[in-house]
Amino acid sequence: MGSYCEVQLYHESRIEARNVSRELIREVNRLETKYSRYQASSFLSTINNSAGEPEGINIDAETKSLFDHATACYKHSDGLFDITSGVLRKIWNFREARVPSQDEIDDCLACIGYERLVWQDDRLLLPADMEIDFGGIVKEYAADAAARLGRKLGIKHGLVNLGGDFAIIGRKPNDQAWPVGIADPNSPQQMMAKIDILDGGLASSGDYERCFIHEGKRYSHLLNPRTGWPTEGLRAVSVAGNLCTVAGSIATIAMLKPEPEGIAWLEDSTLPYVYMDSTEQIRGPALQEIETS
Repeated sequence: MGSYCEVQLYHESRIEARNVSRELIREVNRLETKYSRYQASSFLSTINNSAGEPEGINIDAETKSLFDHATACYKHSDGLFDITSGVLRKIWNFREARVPSQDEIDDCLACIGYERLVWQDDRLLLPADMEIDFGGIVKEYAADAAARLGRKLGIKHGLVNLGGDFAIIGRKPNDQAWPVGIADPNSPQQMMAKIDILDGGLASSGDYERCFIHEGKRYSHLLNPRTGWPTEGLRAVSVAGNLCTVAGSIATIAMLKPEPEGIAWLEDSTLPYVYMDSTEQIRGPALQEIETS
């Protein structure tokens, strides 16, 4: 998953807990292998390699469910959550702090547009100039899948953490909530807040992992598929929900929207959330400030 991951499980048998942990890790690895855009042998790469083929490609039930979720996110976000916008990463280099030209951006925008996908039953016809990127969905989906498998294998208390996206298997053995720390965008190794989770999942989105400063301006890695430029809204958002996948989508859409609209979106969700705004104020109904010494 390209980030720190962990599984915490409670079980009467240490051996059985270790066996279940291996199964959960195997499930996460399966999903990474299937949907990674960095692996040429992944099914996602196979989908993208089918672009322009008139017969299209058959999509299995699991992958179709991801597309269905992406469709809902696209509609609810008024097109801001678009899994065809990953091509923008080809021109935005956050390691080298390079700002592309407007001509480069315009050329890339011509390859974006979720509404251009064509479905014939379970076959996807991907236009020749397009590609799919599940980066905004699959990590959260993998956390939920691992938690679901843990429950199936008899785990009653556990936590799956995939790079700061969490899926919970019941409460802690003492019937307490799981305290989840929220990274500070200004210092990712520090926590700005925490949220107590009883069940479901929690996901975060922010501009602290990949961003750069160029000529005094901060550029976020979250890119607007309409303009091709980085978003300029909230700095960070964390949301708790019944599923990590749902929480992650709510958080990402809030980040993609202009700040006032993003805050209103969070309020309308009725879910527990915390955010840092552009003035670096930390707010939200689920906020529990971290005690500092």
